[in-house]
Amino acid sequence: MNYILFDGTVHKSLLPLTYTRPVAELRIGILTIREKWEKYLGFTTTTITEEYLEEKFPMVEMEHNIMINASFLPNKTLVELIKNLKENEAIFKNDEVIAFFTSDTQEEVNFDTYKQIEFDFEIIQIKNTCDLFTYNSIALKNDFELITEGRVSQPIPEGVQYLNKENIFIEEGAEVLLSTVLNASKGPIYIGKNTLVMEGSLIRGPFAMGEHSVLKMGTKVYGATTLGPKCKIGGEVNNSILFGYSSKGHEGYLGNSVIGEWCNLGADTNNSNLKNNYSEVRLWNYETENFAKTGLQFCGLIMGDHSKCAINTMFNTGTVIGVSTNIYGSNFPRNFIPSFSWGGAAGFTVYHINKAKETANLVMQRKNEEFDTVEQRILEQVFELSKKYRNF
Repeated sequence: MNYILFDGTVHKSLLPLTYTRPVAELRIGILTIREKWEKYLGFTTTTITEEYLEEKFPMVEMEHNIMINASFLPNKTLVELIKNLKENEAIFKNDEVIAFFTSDTQEEVNFDTYKQIEFDFEIIQIKNTCDLFTYNSIALKNDFELITEGRVSQPIPEGVQYLNKENIFIEEGAEVLLSTVLNASKGPIYIGKNTLVMEGSLIRGPFAMGEHSVLKMGTKVYGATTLGPKCKIGGEVNNSILFGYSSKGHEGYLGNSVIGEWCNLGADTNNSNLKNNYSEVRLWNYETENFAKTGLQFCGLIMGDHSKCAINTMFNTGTVIGVSTNIYGSNFPRNFIPSFSWGGAAGFTVYHINKAKETANLVMQRKNEEFDTVEQRILEQVFELSKKYRNF
């Protein structure tokens, strides 16, 4: 069977994170959504997404295909139901389609002609950017069970203190140095391959770090926090996700936030995740093109790929930053910063695409990744798509 993950109705509500990736490539828990589905299904998947992303994330169509809404996270009950789908059958959760069997992915689907199966069990759906850190604890615990089932962890090194050893898993090649504290009493701790946890780090689960990531000396981490591959953090981090290849290498606070790939937070960068009057946080919404209520009291920073901020940057509660921004200067910048902006509280100018591509190339070279023509064309398209927001 051929499985294809599609963006569904949420691609725009997950901007700026989905400017540069399909919904299936979002990271929550330990794995990306695609990686979760592939582990549960036992098959590779391809993608239906925005046209300008298809070169990097192509779709493979066969005679028979099962289409899966990538905004839903898999579980055993749902996967079993999907594997047993027959032609012209579809699974729904309320009015939202989860999966359906089709022989033609190009035609508009009329679900009135399908046998509709209602999924009556609990399931997590990622509808907006805040859902990523909100549901990260549940997703991380589920991924931990999925990844570690039937496997044996590397031993916890001498000089490392720990609680709830059975909830700690250390992969091959990981270094966890002396005076580190691993407290897995509130949730699992997963230390990926070839990672480095420097001396004196304090980790409270749920927590996961991807391959080749680094915790610097004395880092304080509160769950549920996730680091993708080749991330580096220091200071204090709470209930946040760094997708991959991003750094917060120094002192400063990051809380209830989602940081894309190839981002860098300068030394002593801090974000607020709670308003002074304790009221509900409002966040920029790309669908309504206005600020909207989140229903959350704690909500920090959402940052798209390739964005940077200088030392001592301060972000207000509920700040959304687009792709390839460069932020610096004193005082709080605005709560919505469009993609390809350069500046800070004193004002912004356009971060021109050629300069942005030069920087992206240098940054990716540092981590032995290639800024190829496909990546360049994606950034060029995002520059055009986001132009209407740069009213300065």
